[in-house]
Amino acid sequence: MLAVLFRTILLGIHTYVWWRLIYQSRLPRRWYIGLTVLIVLLFLSGPLTTASRNVWPSLSATFGWISLPWMALCGLTFVALVMLDVSGLTVRIGRRVIRRPAPQVSPDRRAFLSRITGGAAMAIGSASVARGMVSARGEHEIVDVEVTLAKLPKALDGFSIVQISDLHIGMTIDRAFVQRVVDRANSLSADLIALTGDLVDGRVEDLRDAAAPLGTLKAKHGLYAVTGNHEYYSDADPWIAEFTGLGIRYLRNEHVTIGDGAASFHLAGVDDHSARGYEGHGPDYARAMAGRDPNRAVVLLAHQPRQVRRAAEHGVDFQLSGHTHGGQIWPWHYLVRLQQGGLLAGRYEWNGTQLYVTRGCGYWGPPVRLLAPLEITRVILRSA
Repeated sequence: MLAVLFRTILLGIHTYVWWRLIYQSRLPRRWYIGLTVLIVLLFLSGPLTTASRNVWPSLSATFGWISLPWMALCGLTFVALVMLDVSGLTVRIGRRVIRRPAPQVSPDRRAFLSRITGGAAMAIGSASVARGMVSARGEHEIVDVEVTLAKLPKALDGFSIVQISDLHIGMTIDRAFVQRVVDRANSLSADLIALTGDLVDGRVEDLRDAAAPLGTLKAKHGLYAVTGNHEYYSDADPWIAEFTGLGIRYLRNEHVTIGDGAASFHLAGVDDHSARGYEGHGPDYARAMAGRDPNRAVVLLAHQPRQVRRAAEHGVDFQLSGHTHGGQIWPWHYLVRLQQGGLLAGRYEWNGTQLYVTRGCGYWGPPVRLLAPLEITRVILRSA
């Protein structure tokens, strides 16, 4: 259902861009037909890229470098066109309100103006995509987040958790990209590494080699992970087994104790919010908290920020999440913020539970990040 909605929205965006850039510009017949065919093919290249991901991965990766940047370009051009058209509509409404007659514009003049505004929108979109691709394939920003926990013992003051999230290995994210993330994370000498879901987009047999560097992550107290929604699109159980074989422990609605004796805290993890539809999966907060010591601080790994609402009901002190990519491409982040109940990126507090939402280490779909840079998060726990 979600996929159908997404494709319908994309079709609407492509149709509007075609209408504004091609139809209204009154291009010569040869150009009109050629560009119409091109935009149809570019629209179809998106579903082809997705459909071939699990059948012909190399073809999907090749198509991905065409279809996915185009998806971003089309979307950003659409935004620029809408802004220009809304501005024009506002002027026309203003003229009517003050009863000032609109100037007469010939069809040729109208076509010329359409070409000028369309060209400006394409230029804005192209420049934004170019900037976004540099950001998406560039260096990861290390974001330090200090979190004070009332129940954290003094002995653990300064305990560091490096968070890796939303790598989306597959299509345009390959082994070299993953290795860069691993090298950067290892350079931080973390006490613990948390992987908060959406690590992969594809089957184990196709992406095993690309994901292998994650097995070389190093932290004194180990590597822990939870599932994200994209693990379920890619058959979660084989991936859980694969990453477990690499030394990463999945927290499936459970908690572990980090540290020794009184100098310790609980690290808990729950399945992704969307996992309820998959047999044997689904978040269970009561089970994750069962048997906890109420005098110990609880740090919860949960893929989606909106899971903090349930976490707060179970006395979680601090939740680490990803999923949103910080919106990834402005201004589409408004939709992501809406879908997550206002929780997009950075620090929040919900009924006594602190929350940090990372922008993530990779990207989904277009290799573009606009006003949402790549992030590796280093959480530093502080005692009160």
